[in-house]
Amino acid sequence: MKKYYPITGVLLFLILPVFSFAQIEQGIFLNDFKPKKVNIPSYKKIKTSSAQPEVRVVINIKDTMGMVSKYLFGNNTNQWMGQTVTEPLLVGQLKTLSPNILRYPGGNISNVFFWDATPDQFAKDLPDILLYGDKEKHGNQYFFAGKQSSPQAFSLDNYYELLKKTGSVGSICVNAGYARYGTGEHPIETAAHYAADWVRYDKGRTRYWEIGNEDYGVWQAGYKIDTSKNKDGQPEINNGELYGHIFKVFSDSMKVAAKEAGIVIYIGATIIELPKNKISDKEVDKNWNSGFFKSARNTADFFILHSYYTPYQKDSNPEEILQSATAVTSRMAKYMNDMVQENNIIAKPIALTEWNIFAEGSKQQTSYIAGVHAAIVLGELIKNKFGMACRWNLANGYENGNDHGLFNKGDEPGMPIWSPRPVYYYMYYFQRYFGDRMIGSTSSDSNIIVYSSNFSDGKKGLIIINKSREVKTVSIQFDDRKSKGKCTGNIHICHFRFCI
Repeated sequence: MKKYYPITGVLLFLILPVFSFAQIEQGIFLNDFKPKKVNIPSYKKIKTSSAQPEVRVVINIKDTMGMVSKYLFGNNTNQWMGQTVTEPLLVGQLKTLSPNILRYPGGNISNVFFWDATPDQFAKDLPDILLYGDKEKHGNQYFFAGKQSSPQAFSLDNYYELLKKTGSVGSICVNAGYARYGTGEHPIETAAHYAADWVRYDKGRTRYWEIGNEDYGVWQAGYKIDTSKNKDGQPEINNGELYGHIFKVFSDSMKVAAKEAGIVIYIGATIIELPKNKISDKEVDKNWNSGFFKSARNTADFFILHSYYTPYQKDSNPEEILQSATAVTSRMAKYMNDMVQENNIIAKPIALTEWNIFAEGSKQQTSYIAGVHAAIVLGELIKNKFGMACRWNLANGYENGNDHGLFNKGDEPGMPIWSPRPVYYYMYYFQRYFGDRMIGSTSSDSNIIVYSSNFSDGKKGLIIINKSREVKTVSIQFDDRKSKGKCTGNIHICHFRFCI
C-alpha cells in the first residue's frame, strides 16, 4: 500500500540501507574524500494526501553514478568585499554554509594582482599604461596589492585567516598577465619566479593553483601588449600556444618551489568552455584550446572553465534561466570530452572556478530563481563528474538587483548588511542533504528534476525540483525488489520554491 507524503518542497531525504562504489573520475579533487553521514533534523508527521500523482520518479538505488567532490560547493572572494575576517556575522554564515574551497584574489583582478606589494610599492618593471583588446587604457593605479590594510580591500593574509576560520581549502589564481606586460628582459621567467615565490610564502596552505584568469579575453590585462616595451619578442595579442608556453614555465617554477617546501600542489590551465568558433570570429577564441595543447600538452593537473550560463545582459525569463543549468553544463562536459579526443591528450579533472548567470533587468541574480538555478547546476556538475566549482562571488554590488553576490554588501535598500541572498539557502540545503555518491534516477516529467544520492551510512538524499509554474504531485518509488512499503510514497511540490 502506498503512502502519500504531502511535503511542499524540492528536497527530501529518506532512509534506506544500500551502499556501493563507482569509478573515480574527479581525480585529485577526491584525494581527501571522506564518507559522509547525514544528521536528520527533527520533523513533524503531517496528514497524508489523497491526491493522485501526476509524475512518477524512480530511484535506482543500486545504480551508483559517481562520487561527490566536496569542492563543488565553493565560492569566490574578491578585492572589493572588504577585509572579511573583521565581520563576525559574515564569517559565521560562511562557516555554516561550508563552501569547502574559496578562490582568491578574484577574477580579472588576478592578472593585475601582486601578492607581496603594498599600495605604494609595486614591481619596477610595470608599464605606465595597460592595453586591452577594446583599447581601454588604465594607469598604474589599476594594480592591486596583497599587503593592503584598507577596510575596502581584502589582503592576502586575511584570506588565509578566512580559510582557517571557515575550514576551507584555498584556490589561488596567480598573475599570468605580468608575463605579457612586464617590461623586463625576461618577462615570462620573471613572472613565473614571482608566482613560485608566492608558493613558498604560502607554505602548503593552498592546494590548487591557477595560471591566469580568462587570458583569452579582450578584457584581461595581458591580452594586448605594447610590443615596443616588450623585450622577448612576444606578439601584440595573446594566443593559446603562447599561453601554453607561459603555463609550462610557470608550472615548472611553482612545482620546484613546492618540492623545496616538501608540499604537493596542483596547477590548472584556463580552457575555453565551449567551441567558440560557432559564436566568435576571433582567432584567439577559435584556436585557444588547440594552441594550448600543442604547446603545453599534458602539463596541466586540471582544466579550468568559466560559465555564466545565460546570454550576456539579456533579461532572461525563469524558464530560460533554469533550462540553461542543464543544457550548458552538459554541453561543457561533452565539449571537454570531444576536445580531449581531438587533441589526443590525457583527460584531466574539470574545475568550474567561476559560474553564475548573466541574466539581468528583472533582479534575476538576487532572486530565488538564481537559487533554483544553483541547485540544478550543482546536480548537473555532480552528474557530469566535475571535480571543483566556485560560484562567483561572495559579495559584489547591488546594481538594482544585478548582483552576483551571495551576500548583501550593505548597498541593498532595506536589507541589513551581510544578509544572505536566496541562493545561500539552496546551496546550504543541497550540500547538507546530498550524500557522497550519486545514484541513478528517472522522472516521467521533464519539468521535474531529481538528483538522488547515497550517504555512507545507508541513508538516501533526494533533491527534487519543479521547473514548471504548476503545482505537481509526484510519486517516488525505489527500484529495488527488497524495498518495502516505507520506500514508496508521494510528495506534493509547488513551483519555483525550496523548502523541507
